[in-house]
Parts: sequence; C-alpha cells; structure tokens
Amino acid sequence: MSAVVSQFRPDLAPYEDLYRRLHADPELSRHEATTAAAVAERLRALDGVRVLTGVGGHGVVGVLGNGDGPVVLLRAELDALPVLEQTRLPFASTKRMAGGPGAAKEEPVMHACGHDLHMTGLLAAAQLLHAARGAWEGTVVFLFQGDEENGRGCREMVEDGLYDPQKHAVPRPQFVLGGHVMPMKAGSVSIRRGTFNTASESFRVTLYGLGSHGGKPHKSVDPVVLACSVVVKLQTIVSREIDPQDTAVVTVGSVMAGSAPNVIPDEAVVLINIRAFSEASLTRVRESMRRIVNAECLSFRTPRPPLIEPITYFPVLYNDPAATTKLEDALKGHFGEGFSSDIPVSTGSEDIANLATPVNAAVCFWNYGGTDPKMWDEAVQKGLVEQIPGTLHILVEPTPTNAALQQTIAPSSRRSFSRPLPWPPTPMLWRL
Repeated sequence: MSAVVSQFRPDLAPYEDLYRRLHADPELSRHEATTAAAVAERLRALDGVRVLTGVGGHGVVGVLGNGDGPVVLLRAELDALPVLEQTRLPFASTKRMAGGPGAAKEEPVMHACGHDLHMTGLLAAAQLLHAARGAWEGTVVFLFQGDEENGRGCREMVEDGLYDPQKHAVPRPQFVLGGHVMPMKAGSVSIRRGTFNTASESFRVTLYGLGSHGGKPHKSVDPVVLACSVVVKLQTIVSREIDPQDTAVVTVGSVMAGSAPNVIPDEAVVLINIRAFSEASLTRVRESMRRIVNAECLSFRTPRPPLIEPITYFPVLYNDPAATTKLEDALKGHFGEGFSSDIPVSTGSEDIANLATPVNAAVCFWNYGGTDPKMWDEAVQKGLVEQIPGTLHILVEPTPTNAALQQTIAPSSRRSFSRPLPWPPTPMLWRL
C-alpha cells in the first residue's frame, strides 16, 4: 500500500484550498446543497466515474468500476453543526442559516466535527485510486452522505433507492469503510474488532403543567419542578438498573421552560440522549426512561400525559472481525508505530452501519489523528494530553493547569474550533 500511495498521491495543495473553502462555507444537516455541488464537481473531473447527486436528499455518490473484484464503499459526510466559530482564522466560518423545517431563526454554523476534513480526504483518495487503477481491480463507491449528525442520512439514501437497480443502481458493496478524525497525533490510526461505537437515541420530552403567577404556586402544576424531578430520577437508571459490567449513558442535554422569574409556565421541554453497547441494553434504558417520565407526571397530577418524541437513532457500530483483520495488516504495514488495534470501545455514535445492514456488507470503521505532532508530543511530555482539543469539546480556557502547554505552542499553531460558552471568548485556541 505504501508504494501505491507514494507513487500516486495527488498534489495536496488544491485539497488544502478545498478544505479551507469547505470550512468557511458549512451547511447544516439537510441543507448541504452547496457542499454537495462542490463534491460532485470534483468527482466529475475524474474520467470514468459515474456521479449521482440528490440521493436521499443532498447525497452524492461516485462509482469507479475497474474490472472484476469486490465492491468497496468509502463514506464521508457533508453536514456541519450549529456552533459558533471563534478561531479568528482567515477561513473561519461566519455563516448563519436557519436549520429545521420552517425555522425562521438563523444559527451560526461550523464544521466542528471534522466533516470538512473527511470530505477532503475522501476526494483526495478518489483521485489517488483513479490514478492507480493499474494496481487494483474491482469497484469503489465514493459516498458522501448528508444529515449524519441526526443519524438519518445513510438510511434515507438507501430508502431512496441507492442500491435499487431500477433507480440509482449503485453496486451493492461487500465492504463499507469509513473513518473519523480524532484528537490523536497526526499520522496515527486506531482500529478495533467487534463493537466500536454505541447505539444511541435522542428524545424530545414535553411535560405539561398548569401555569400560574409565581406568588400563587398552589394553583399551578409546576412543570419546572417536574422537569427537575425527572432529570434527577433519570440518573438512577445507570446507577441502579444497569449491570455494573455493562455500559450505558443517560444525558439530559437541555431543559427549557418559561421566560419570566415570577410566572410558572404551562410546559417544559427536556432533551434526553441515551447510549448503550447493545440493542438490548438500549431498549432497557429507553423503557426505564419512559417509565420514569410517565410516573413523575402521574405523581405531579399533570393535566396531560407527557409527549415523548424520538429525534435521532444510531445503531451499534460493529466492526466485522474478518474485514478488520485484513485492514489491520495493511494499515500496520503503512503506518508502522502509528497504528493501534486495541483502542477501547467508544461511546460515540455513527450511522454508517445503515449503508451495510440492508445488503449484508461487512463494516469497518477507524479513527485517525488530526493533532499537530509537535503539539501532541509536548502535551505527552507535560501530562496534558486530556487538554488537547477534540471535535466539539474544543474550547480551552486559559487556566494555571494548561497555561504552560499553551505557552509552548507557536502562535501559528494556536488554531482551533470553538463553541460558544458563557465566559468571554478569550482562550488560547488550537486546531485539531
């Protein structure tokens, strides 16, 4: 593999420019039209690649056939997140757009999860594989999905006839492969056989109360107090209902109610995320969540039952052992000491399995580093690896504990993605 990469690696300067272009012009899930067009333009420049657009929304697919052999699908994502960028980079995103259907309020948008890098890397790989056709046989499918952040993109592409011979007619893959940039040393790759990521679900729970003046709480059914009770009781699911040898996560990411200090509102909305390493455990957590929410509403004598609406769902990501073993051999040979095959299971979630399950394809997913090697080595020496920014969790406030590391980093390296936090945005910023 190293010989092929060395011989056919394309000039990366245009891809650096593309990365900056994609980063500066991000688009929210289900609104990735401009991004999809930029990807399709690059694929069309490769002779012999059949390009499909508008698959399951804004999905883009390139099919490169090269004789007999296996069909391998490589996946990247198009969408960005509603996050405010504060890096002050020349190509920092200043974009704002309305997200949800019918939404009027615009939000800041940023590629805070690395999808801009994923797209750029896959397009460069497409050019490399196109140039190296004499070194391999088979079919490669380059797939760029929309709406990954909500877990719907892959499923909707399949439902739109991705593999249907009468519609998009993309060859059914035997292998579905993908990767994600992580806070690891650049040039390193990590993989594991078996379970790689958790299954995950999110819910919007509306709790109905009875509003009143703050001075007359006895005439109310207070949804704020109810929401607080629900949040506290949900914490007992993992601590008291899940086997300590199993793993599950219950997170309440948002509680919204009222707008005045002296008015008890009519309702509260709670956003809940649950995760587990098996569908059976996820089902148990889901049922417990529903039971607790309903029981708390009953105990508060709410005028209406709660409304529990599913928002997102991600299946368990399971790396096929046989396919992963093949990849391990190739990756270890190319990356040497930068390769690891024993990383712990991640509590992150991915929807790439939705491209494989309908056609019984083997899935293999890995993580790769995006942190400047010098920064990484300095952090290791100072015991500050945990403070290297990663996707989303990336705003580092100057504190005595990380000041020494910050001072070792040249100003040109102080580039990072950041998300809005309550303190003034004056931290030292790093880039992945």
